[in-house]
Amino acid sequence: MLEKFCNSTFWNSSFLDSPEADLPLCFEQTVLVWIPLGFLWLLAPWQLLHVYRTKINRSSITKLYLAKQVLVGFLLILAAIELALVLTEDSGQATVPAIRYTNPSLYLGTWLLVLLFQHSRLWCVQKDSWFLSLFWILSVLCGVFQFQTLIRALLKGNNSNLAYSCLFFICYALNVLILILSAFSEKDDSSNNPSFTASFLSSITFSWYDSIVLKGYKQPLTLEDVWDLDENIKTKTLVSKFEKYMAGELQKARKAVQRRQRGRAQGNSRDRLHGLNKNQSQSQDILVLEDVKKKEKSGTTENFPKAWLVKTLFKTFYVILLKSFLLKLMHDLLMFLNPQLLKLLISFANNRDAYVWVGYLYSVLFFVVALIQSLCLQNYFQLCFMLGTGVRATIMASVYKKALTLSNQSRKQYTIGETVNLMSVDAQKLMDMTGFIHLLWSNILQITLCISFLWAELGPSVLAGVGVMVLLIPINGILATKSRAVQILKYFAWEPSFKKQVRELRKKELKNLLTLGQMQTIMIFFLYLSPVLVSVITFSVYILVNSNNVLDAEKAFTSITLFNILRFPLSMFPMVITSMLQASVSTERLEKYLGGDDLDTSAIRHEYNFDKAVQFSEASFTWDRDLEATIRDVNLDIMPGQLVAVVGTVGSGKSSLMSAMLGEMENVHGHITIKGTIAYVPQQSWIQNGTLKDNILFGSELDEKKYQQVLEACALLPDLEVLPGGDLAEIGEKGINLSGGQKQRISLARATYQNSDIYVLDDPLSAVDAHVGKHIFNKVLGPNGLLKGKTRLLITHSIHFLPQVDEIVVLGNGTILEKGSYSTLLAKKGLFAKILKTSKKQMGLEGEATVNEDSEEDDCGLMPSVEEIPEEVASLTMRRENSLHRTLSHSSRSSSRHRKSLKNSLKTRNVNTLKEEEELVKGQKLIKKEFIQTGKVKLSIYLKYLRAMGLCLIFFIIIAYVINAVAYIGSNLWLSAWTNDSKTYNGTNYPASQRDLRVGVYGALGLVQGVFVLIGNLCSARASTHASNILHKQLLTNILRAPMSFFDTTPTGRIVNRFAGDISTVDDTLPLSLRSWLVCFLGIISTLVMICMATPIFITVIIPLGIIYTFVQMFYVATSRQLKRLDSVTRSPIYSHFSETVSGLSVIRAFEHQQRFLKHNEVGIDTNQKCVFSWIVSNRWLAVRLELIGNLIVFFASVMMVIYRDTLSGDTAGFVLSNALNITQTLNWLVRMTSEIETNIVAVERINEYIKVENEAPWVTDKRPPPGWPSKGEIQFNNYQLRYRPELDLILKGITCDIKSMEKVGVVGRTGAGKSTLTNALFRILEAAGGQIIIDGVDIASIGLHDLREKLTIIPQDPILFSGSLRMNLDPFNNHSDEEIWKALELAHLKSFVAGLQLGLSHKVTEAGDNLSIGQRQLLCLARALLRKSKILIMDEATAAVDIETDHLIQTTIQKEFSHCTTITIAHRLHTIMDSDKIMVLDNGKIVEYGTPNELLKNSGPFCLMAKEAGIENVNSTSL
Repeated sequence: MLEKFCNSTFWNSSFLDSPEADLPLCFEQTVLVWIPLGFLWLLAPWQLLHVYRTKINRSSITKLYLAKQVLVGFLLILAAIELALVLTEDSGQATVPAIRYTNPSLYLGTWLLVLLFQHSRLWCVQKDSWFLSLFWILSVLCGVFQFQTLIRALLKGNNSNLAYSCLFFICYALNVLILILSAFSEKDDSSNNPSFTASFLSSITFSWYDSIVLKGYKQPLTLEDVWDLDENIKTKTLVSKFEKYMAGELQKARKAVQRRQRGRAQGNSRDRLHGLNKNQSQSQDILVLEDVKKKEKSGTTENFPKAWLVKTLFKTFYVILLKSFLLKLMHDLLMFLNPQLLKLLISFANNRDAYVWVGYLYSVLFFVVALIQSLCLQNYFQLCFMLGTGVRATIMASVYKKALTLSNQSRKQYTIGETVNLMSVDAQKLMDMTGFIHLLWSNILQITLCISFLWAELGPSVLAGVGVMVLLIPINGILATKSRAVQILKYFAWEPSFKKQVRELRKKELKNLLTLGQMQTIMIFFLYLSPVLVSVITFSVYILVNSNNVLDAEKAFTSITLFNILRFPLSMFPMVITSMLQASVSTERLEKYLGGDDLDTSAIRHEYNFDKAVQFSEASFTWDRDLEATIRDVNLDIMPGQLVAVVGTVGSGKSSLMSAMLGEMENVHGHITIKGTIAYVPQQSWIQNGTLKDNILFGSELDEKKYQQVLEACALLPDLEVLPGGDLAEIGEKGINLSGGQKQRISLARATYQNSDIYVLDDPLSAVDAHVGKHIFNKVLGPNGLLKGKTRLLITHSIHFLPQVDEIVVLGNGTILEKGSYSTLLAKKGLFAKILKTSKKQMGLEGEATVNEDSEEDDCGLMPSVEEIPEEVASLTMRRENSLHRTLSHSSRSSSRHRKSLKNSLKTRNVNTLKEEEELVKGQKLIKKEFIQTGKVKLSIYLKYLRAMGLCLIFFIIIAYVINAVAYIGSNLWLSAWTNDSKTYNGTNYPASQRDLRVGVYGALGLVQGVFVLIGNLCSARASTHASNILHKQLLTNILRAPMSFFDTTPTGRIVNRFAGDISTVDDTLPLSLRSWLVCFLGIISTLVMICMATPIFITVIIPLGIIYTFVQMFYVATSRQLKRLDSVTRSPIYSHFSETVSGLSVIRAFEHQQRFLKHNEVGIDTNQKCVFSWIVSNRWLAVRLELIGNLIVFFASVMMVIYRDTLSGDTAGFVLSNALNITQTLNWLVRMTSEIETNIVAVERINEYIKVENEAPWVTDKRPPPGWPSKGEIQFNNYQLRYRPELDLILKGITCDIKSMEKVGVVGRTGAGKSTLTNALFRILEAAGGQIIIDGVDIASIGLHDLREKLTIIPQDPILFSGSLRMNLDPFNNHSDEEIWKALELAHLKSFVAGLQLGLSHKVTEAGDNLSIGQRQLLCLARALLRKSKILIMDEATAAVDIETDHLIQTTIQKEFSHCTTITIAHRLHTIMDSDKIMVLDNGKIVEYGTPNELLKNSGPFCLMAKEAGIENVNSTSL
């Protein structure tokens, strides 16, 4: 039929059976023309529909678009011309074949369709469609055959069809032109990310990424250079999609859990009811029990929704999964064409009669198959990694979102560290898993195909080889699981906090590491041996089974190629399985967390038309369902605008009452009704890492006037003058560089600035000095403060503010004991009156109740300017004001400036802020930006690492690997000689001796390879362990000796990161990368050597390819390294923001700022995602280019085989090509490893950076203090000066005083006056800037730090506890007996509490002591001090968080137990130091007054004024 159609032969195999083969013209004009056209017409409707559905605004017309349209227009015209020609010819004679009509007509239609299609793409972001590009490629490929046929005809002088031929040539040229044009991408105005607009060819080869690689090569990339993510892979889009599916799946999973429980409950009830009369009450009980069971959810393990996460993720990402599945399938099938083509090429080389064109055809096929395979594989990887990053982002964002709503019950089960782990480790594990997900089926497919092809080659003897491989799997598997167990130990190594412990743990860990290294070595040995072993065994069995079996080149080298393919899935199997196991553990953890119960706030009702501000009705709340209620049956009405004080002893439930109101507790019964919004000041202030201004604004708009008012009212203006950079000073994590009082005031300012209806204030005055407290009460909380008219709930221990509050609520044991106004409660003479009496006795506050007149005193800033006041009043107020200013502020301003009115001070502040915005003040940036190294890693770093490994070991390692490479070349040459035997003996009489020799030597060479790899690896495991040991030692020693200022300016996260992340890189990843790099490098060299031995001319190909290779490598490494750095730098803020959020949850929830924090988190994740994404693309960009080089090596090698086929035999051809096929992957690995080493060596660089941190003074010097020093405890300060950091001003400005033996000295002064700095000076936390401190005649600067610090005892301002047992916290070095410890606890009034704990002294203290109240922590610190019994005791504001009775107890204990010591007390409340021998008043770093309390009270100086404010008239009024 087709013969008639074109009037010539359609097919005849004789065409191909000649040295100059060709296809029949009819075949070329029908089949080869219709293939591309069929493709176009079949898919066009779908494509047009797709464009119509997803259309966006039409974009402008570009030159590229016009050029394409014009060229297609030409094609249209040419088709019309051709049709016209045929018609004119046809009128002459009727012999024109039908094909000459149909083709031009088809083309006319096709070109019109293409014009329409290209026009329709104007409505798309990606102007070039994959489908048109494929059409052009097909047309050009199919046209080649006709093109060469017509040229041959013309060359033979057959020009009957000249016009037709010319038309065809022009059309073909246009086709090629359009194909070239379609490779270019069109820019789009709407997006700056070229990946959206990249053409099909550009996107499958990742050429759109060229611009970034070039940029990265010229200069280190910054975040701005990295393109933003596409909308549909942004976190927000992913999470909303994920949550849609999650809701459904979680519902099902929860139902399943309930079903399980019901089944279990029924089972239980059946047993229980057996033999009991089944009356009503009984079943009632069971229902209750069932309820309790449900509540014990957290306790039992099985009871959380399971198996929903994977389903949800699958539903969210199924499109990517499907695409990657198809690509992987295609790649796997193409992979098996290589050995078949190799086989054909070897037989071609052996067959001298074959036509040359056959060889070239095979070579081209080799190249094309390899190329398609590369593109499939790289795009598959790209999709897999995109899936991975998508999953990671989704999980991270979901965990964050969950953290904001998680109930306390569920939250209790996780420390902050564990929650951050969910986000970092588990999300990462799932991300790693996505790379393996397709290997599950792909491995099985590859193994099956491999074995069947091998069977075809070698028959049943294959089973011997495969059997060996299968045997090696479990060995590897066992080793892998063993090494897993070892790594788990590693995760727990970082908790304990002392060098000796860390050293011990590190020793264990290194021992494990060495074991791990050795196990991995053995694994690698087996992996390495397996292909050698397998080929030796298979070939030996094959020859021995049957004497007729002869190993020839085709069989041997095809089999080796197949074995090489088989090696990959088999070695991946254990990895896939361990990865699956890890992912399943992570999934379970995530399911438990994400499926946990949310905070149940149903008991908190928000009513907007309600007459009371807050109403508690029969409210009982608990922290934990299993314990009894903390808040019991509270009934309380609070009217709008009231100021209500809540008082009670430590542990009476004051803070819990507030938490219940904020919805942080579990409801038992009753409810709370609230009208309006809430602002909250927690007892332990929560400060974010950011500027002071950000902390106060807390996401609100800046209203300058209100902002200044708040600063003034919260007494923050003086602090701003001290802080470098004013309100733009950066605050470290958890407010590390602020004093307790400053933190509390910022926390209060934050609440005050928010315009809320109800203010919940949990003891905001505990950490501030008395006069500051007074100022704040009057300016903020009191009847005339900024918050007047708002509802205020104030927990307080400061009794002297109580007369000014509207109502007082006395709590005890979680219930309300009394409530009423100050006067009614006093008149009642109940509990409150009693409390008041005892505390007044202690504080001497007899006159206090009346000292309530609103004196001008506090409003000093608002004084009218001096001229307006009559003389004597002026002098009085001035005196008063000055002294107050001195106590209230840093009097760095001259006293004339003191009399500025508030207005003026505001003016100058504004000018200041403007100036400050322009330049960063010295010392304002506290947290140094994490140092991002740029450019190449210095050689010195590599050398440092290599030196740490030990040079002689390195020498051994290299020698071992070189011998291994030589043996590898040898075994290949031997195999090639062996297969040559098949020609000599021709399969009949193969001598046994010859056979045994061949097998024996081949096996021996294989063994040599294995043994030397083993030796090399064992050496490298030993060397790398040695290196990590040395680096860790140096790092630990140095960090423990770093001065305090280093810890102030470096977030803990960053230090931990050095110890965890970077050390782990040096432990695990770096040695592996170095080892792999060496193996790859030598492997490539040996392959190239072998190819050149066979065909020396190959060197001419290697040199240009090598040059291209190094260029690609250079460009890539620069970019990749920087992207990896950007990734780690953008990742840590996500985690630190997360842990910050978790610690400030109650505040965020109270202010209802969840959305803002979520947004912040999403932005953070997206920024990190874009770096990761870019890095992934850079890897793909590289891989495509390298694989191209590898494929070219294979192509040229095969072409050489064809050109020199007369001088080469089949065995050489096989030997060269089977190695060349291996080179593609190895090249890829080499660059990957080079960049991995580059990225991982950065860890050494970062560790090195901290090894170089300067140290504080040595711990022990040659000059030891005399034994028993200090025996007296005399302290002398001689003109002592001190500054925090070199760039800041002096804080202590020349202090001179003598403290006698056993003297009790109280230090007072305003926050920031330098009181706490004094303790730092004594302990030499900070080194002197001038002057000296002498204790018992020894200058403390001359002795070692340990000698000094062991002899002093401190009760610190913030009670610091470590996670561990109570006993460890009291006595970390086990120096004391249990009796001594109990004695100390008794003296610290903790005995009854500790004795009441189940575990007593081994009671676990959680992170930072969170499971003890602040007061209890303070008492523990007291007990710790009692144990140390040194001659000098320093108490730093130790009584801030304790109620008055406990405070009294502590004071008496200290007076009794430390009577023989020199005591320095830094106090807040004057009454605590009124019985001191001397009082030192500090202001602005100088001693303003120093003397006995009586003297100071007589001089009307600053101290006298402070005492008046606190209501202390004379010393006796404080006596007990």
